[in-house]
Amino acid sequence: QVQLVESGGGLVQAGGSLRLSCAASGRTFSNYAMGWFRQAPGKEREFVGGINWTGGSIYYTDSVEGRFTISRDNAKNTVYLQMNSLKPEDTAVYYCAARANRFIVIRDQRGYDYWGQGTQVTVSS
Repeated sequence: QVQLVESGGGLVQAGGSLRLSCAASGRTFSNYAMGWFRQAPGKEREFVGGINWTGGSIYYTDSVEGRFTISRDNAKNTVYLQMNSLKPEDTAVYYCAARANRFIVIRDQRGYDYWGQGTQVTVSS
């Protein structure tokens, strides 16, 4: 089992920044690729971005490309989501997820094995 705990969410004005963290415990963190997802009210959960176990492969959904940055620190068992130039449409609950196939990042949430509880991000206009 892998336990994931997100933190860093909150209320921010449009144009502002937040950094989300996802701390993992339970198993060797570097054995997992990590993904960030979000779910806005009334919408399905969607892929935001993901990172493989080394950090050498990182992917983003088009709507956040150039504004969001994913990184990981395997020594600290933590993955990060730096969010800049936030927009009201970024408002959502953000989740991190771990994928046992550490080599490949995928967008399909069904490919992830463990999930955090989520953290709320609200961007005001």
